[in-house]
Amino acid sequence: MADADANDIILTRDATLLQDTVRDAGALAQSMFRTELKTWTKGGSSPVSEADIAVNDLLEARLRGATPDYGWLSEESADDSTRLSRRLTWIVDPIDGTRNYLGGHDEWCVSVALVEGASPVLAVVFAPTSDEFFFAARGQGTTLNGKQVTATAGSALDFSRIAGPKPMVERLNTLGGDIKLHPRIGSLALRLCRVAHGGLDAAFAGGNSHDWDLAAADLIVQEADGRMSDLSGEPILYNRREVTHGVLVAAGRDRHASIVAHFRNRPLP
Repeated sequence: MADADANDIILTRDATLLQDTVRDAGALAQSMFRTELKTWTKGGSSPVSEADIAVNDLLEARLRGATPDYGWLSEESADDSTRLSRRLTWIVDPIDGTRNYLGGHDEWCVSVALVEGASPVLAVVFAPTSDEFFFAARGQGTTLNGKQVTATAGSALDFSRIAGPKPMVERLNTLGGDIKLHPRIGSLALRLCRVAHGGLDAAFAGGNSHDWDLAAADLIVQEADGRMSDLSGEPILYNRREVTHGVLVAAGRDRHASIVAHFRNRPLP
């Protein structure tokens, strides 16, 4: 019992640290938004800017400085394999939706999760331009700007309320004919989080998403009475040696079960 109480105290401390730090990181990103930035490309096609690095540096200094025994995994940091042996690890995307950010579009965010073992226990996704601050703690629900939120109930499919790669959404259409698709959301973390407050009924992540795209949104959806998994229904495991994931779906509990059953009977090629 004493160990459990001590762990709760630590997570409460870390929850405050996380929220305060991400608010400051979001403010820094917002201050650099729509300004002239140095940019370059990594991995052949992924854009990076000096804003990504500045926000990453702020997050790393504040979070790692306060929790030196925790692991660290960020899109904008060299991977340190010592994270694999740590009980708790920060998983960070300093600016999720960098293309949107550099294009002057609003749909980008700061996304940070604290993972224990392979599962997130704390999460924040903050979109400063749209003033969306999602917070979740394991077992305590999800809030958006301080108010409790939940995913939409039911299992019906309204395609205008489902976001993700067009081929994935169209595979749900068993009746044929044209369907009205939801406009593209360039930030994957935001796309998934909008399931948590009922802005979307479901959202897909195409293949080749990474821990830093997903971990915070995953907990935010789960704590809003939703589910997020691969298409077989298996949960997503984080802070493994391999941090890339295949096709995933997030939705309210019943709708998620229905979508997983659909793909179980009609697997992807």
